[in-house]
Amino acid sequence: MKKVLKITGIILGSIALLLLLAYLFFTVKWHRESSANMDLLGEEAPTLTYEGHTYRDLNKNGELDVYEDSRADIEYRITNLISQMNQEEKSGLLFIHMLMMEEDGELSEIPSLGNPFSMMLETASSMVAKKKMTHFNIMETPTALATAKWNNKLQKMAERNRLGIPVTIATDPRHGKGFNVGTSVGTRFFSRWPSPLGMGATRDTNLVREFGDIGRQEYVALGLRVALHPMADLATEPRWARNKGTFSEDAHLAAKLTKAYVLGFQGDSLGKKSVACMTKHFSGGGPQEGGLDAHFASGKGQVYPGNNFDYHLIPFTEGAFEANTAQIMPYYGIPIGQTSEDVGFSYNKDIITGLLRDSLGFDGVVCTDWAIVTDMPVKDASAWGVEQLSEKERVKKILDAGCDMMGGESRTDLVLELLKEGAISEDRIDSSLRRILRDKFRLGLFENPYVDEENLDIVGNPGFVEKGKEAQRKALVLLKNENNILPLSNDKKIYIEGMGEGLEDKFPQIVSNIADADVVIQKLETPFSPPTGESFLERFIHQGRLDFEEKEKNKILKLANTKPTITVLAMERPPVVPDINAASKAVIADFECEDEIILELIFGKFNPSGKLPIEIPSSMEAVENQKEDVPYDSKNPLYPFGHGLSFD
Repeated sequence: MKKVLKITGIILGSIALLLLLAYLFFTVKWHRESSANMDLLGEEAPTLTYEGHTYRDLNKNGELDVYEDSRADIEYRITNLISQMNQEEKSGLLFIHMLMMEEDGELSEIPSLGNPFSMMLETASSMVAKKKMTHFNIMETPTALATAKWNNKLQKMAERNRLGIPVTIATDPRHGKGFNVGTSVGTRFFSRWPSPLGMGATRDTNLVREFGDIGRQEYVALGLRVALHPMADLATEPRWARNKGTFSEDAHLAAKLTKAYVLGFQGDSLGKKSVACMTKHFSGGGPQEGGLDAHFASGKGQVYPGNNFDYHLIPFTEGAFEANTAQIMPYYGIPIGQTSEDVGFSYNKDIITGLLRDSLGFDGVVCTDWAIVTDMPVKDASAWGVEQLSEKERVKKILDAGCDMMGGESRTDLVLELLKEGAISEDRIDSSLRRILRDKFRLGLFENPYVDEENLDIVGNPGFVEKGKEAQRKALVLLKNENNILPLSNDKKIYIEGMGEGLEDKFPQIVSNIADADVVIQKLETPFSPPTGESFLERFIHQGRLDFEEKEKNKILKLANTKPTITVLAMERPPVVPDINAASKAVIADFECEDEIILELIFGKFNPSGKLPIEIPSSMEAVENQKEDVPYDSKNPLYPFGHGLSFD
């Protein structure tokens, strides 16, 4: 036995040593690559004065170029800048990819063993200095100060490129509950708000616009200038993983809230204090076949059994476009049978040029969803309908379709090859550059892309936090209140299950032993199916079943039958819970609200006013029989769209 242990120890030690040596080898390699990239950069841009006008000499030629002159017409500035750009610089502007930062706000140049994502992504110097990219979306942020420092360091690196074109930083939603790979990045130092579905429950356009304005201020303070949201999709398919990111299954409600949201972030027109919205996912990503998400091959099809394609356009035509959204993102899926060829939205010329550009007159930036050309470590390329094409052919088809930018990609080499071969004309690239640069100029990035690291108090300030709490209170929906069990009187003892810790300080009614409780409060997350594919990302995408497995349901019912029970449904998607509903004395629909706010409702600190933005189906059979593209059409829903009680 000792001999076996000794041999095992030697083997494990050898493996550890080999891994350490490999990491040291790559660390040296990464340092050399970073140093080589940095050598490509020039001097910082000096600030000069010409005839009383101060400007940043971005191309360092000692002269005031038109594109550097804030007094000049934006279209002239764009023309002047494009005329000075080489093909490498032009190609770099067509891509946006993810970047990491270090805990202290330093640029992430050396991948870390402690952060697997840093191993998967290129470094800032590789993309900025070498590939001339100037668009990035940021992942998790340690602190407000670190984020501000990181923005300034990244902008300084971009300034040292030949033409000094500033970087545009984009972000997924940050004001919600938590981190979900590829969809949202809950940020603890921002104000906390309900999910978009919860905003739909408020029905309050003024509140949603106010959220947009608060989100804008928090973003701008840190240098985040493009919102990869809102989602104007409709939650007409209850199994779809991304229901919580929508406002509703009702197109007209979603349109009103989408418009308010965009106006909050952008203002009445895009300017130096705005955040540009990249509204998604054109032409409506909700009607996923069988509810399976289009990130993955299993969900590549969007279907319209109710012939309801135009219904999904309403949040765009009556919402996003009326608010002049700056940018649009199509989804991954194939609109089956709706166009002349069954290919994904971003590859589909009928959708991008025919519908979006020509019919609807949209002349802003169109950016593809992430990784539809090349495989990523977390998922294969979502090149639906064009799987047989090479990566270079995919890029050509995206540009031919009418898209301007490619998300989650950094394959500038493919564009350069297409230009060299004459497969794509430089004029075609220039037309996309005009739209892309127009937003950079409107946002004022050429004048000043830096943020004040000493003035970050606006981020997550008490006023914003309180507004977020107000929205959470308005978002909660009281579904059932048998015999007016709610609100509870303050002398009632409660036992909580499924809620966070630390609530006892504010609610001394909480007891640790269920036998001492008068009432049980259980919070339930929406069930989901296990992943069917091998993609790492699929483990984070909750889709499929909406009902609890029998063993889990029996456990929930057993708890509900011990004492009078209040059930809180965390509405990531609408759960199928007829038995649990029947066993509960009261039921509350929660849309990523803080547990403290939920308990405030239960003890009557405020009167619930939310109304369901989606229906809650009565059975999985009803879910399977409803049509993916049609709203509120499941048979005999447990709770219909618009349901919501109050204490009055």
